[in-house]
Amino acid sequence: MAREFVWLECTETGKREYRIIKETKGTERLQLKKYNSSLRKHTLCKETRKK
Repeated sequence: MAREFVWLECTETGKREYRIIKETKGTERLQLKKYNSSLRKHTLCKETRKK
């Protein structure tokens, strides 16, 4: 059971605003609509890994 931190990066601004813990083995990358404070609206965020 490998769990690690992943970041959600906004597709419109490229900012990484949210960090979550996720099991990484055998799972797909997340795509969620989250609130972007700089744009003041909900935008699509995709999972990225920061090294």
